[in-house]
Amino acid sequence: MKSDLRIRKWCSIMFATLGFFLLNSFKLNNGQPEPPDYQIKTIVIDAGHGGKDTGAQGRRSLEKNVALDVALKLGRQIQKDIPGVKIIYTRTTDEFVELYKRIRLANANKADLFISIHCNSGGSSAHGTESLVSGSHRLGQQDAAVRENASLLLESNYKENYQGFDPKDPESAIIFSLMKNRFREKSIRLAQMIEGEYVKAGRHSRGFWEKGLAVLAEAGMPAVLTEIGFISNREEESYLLSDEGQQEIVNNLVSAIKIYKNSVER
Repeated sequence: MKSDLRIRKWCSIMFATLGFFLLNSFKLNNGQPEPPDYQIKTIVIDAGHGGKDTGAQGRRSLEKNVALDVALKLGRQIQKDIPGVKIIYTRTTDEFVELYKRIRLANANKADLFISIHCNSGGSSAHGTESLVSGSHRLGQQDAAVRENASLLLESNYKENYQGFDPKDPESAIIFSLMKNRFREKSIRLAQMIEGEYVKAGRHSRGFWEKGLAVLAEAGMPAVLTEIGFISNREEESYLLSDEGQQEIVNNLVSAIKIYKNSVER
């Protein structure tokens, strides 16, 4: 009996969630393709974690601080190199911002791109960059999703904020598999471009992945979470903390955004 109730409960949630996102995907452009004068005018930059949510920890640093430093530098560089683009930050100080509020800020401001800055964590020898887009889970590719989605547990009323999603319940993965946003192809293209620029700078790229990340799930625009390096690796941590390293990362991201912008604007 309890099993039947549980199945009915999750079926209701799945169909409600699917209907919500299909409806909103249609509403975003009234069911029409992008206008011929489409331009990228607003970019939301998200510094991962913050406040009580420290993120990954290195020997000398915290992910939340490195992410904020790079995010602020990225915003300033975009405004300098790509005039006319409006920059909105999800946070500019060391504060905790719920994941759902970050992407909803982007949706409310009709942002054209959403870029979330994070640091990776693993063994001391793990190194390189990788970029993530919203998508279905795949076996062996869920570590980052589990780690990033754990931030939900620090939010009050997180089940209400994420349509009943519980990051501790494997069944909830089905919710995020239904939330693939309609900008999947463009998100993948941007992620590929970002990783390509890292490689040009001599970085090791671990590629891009589709994962069920809460911060990207409701995105009404192309959205990418980029892991700029392993804070758990002594050498990469030093790189991530250095002015030279942060500026190189910023330059890579700005270059990728320019390439992407030129490819989609008309």
